[in-house]
Amino acid sequence: MREILKGLYGAGILFFYYTKWLILIGLPILYFGLDYHSNVSMNILWFYSLALAIKDFLQRFWLK
Repeated sequence: MREILKGLYGAGILFFYYTKWLILIGLPILYFGLDYHSNVSMNILWFYSLALAIKDFLQRFWLK
């Protein structure tokens, strides 16, 4: 069970490492520019991507 959770955690880190900026920038464009309907699961992913972007910013510029 522990190995499965480690694998899911690692896959989540890799997924959001490469897609956080796409989700963070693209979702507002879809909602406001292209009039897509709001989706709760995508909103949750957007907030998670925002938290990861803030964490990266703080680690890179503030917590040297």
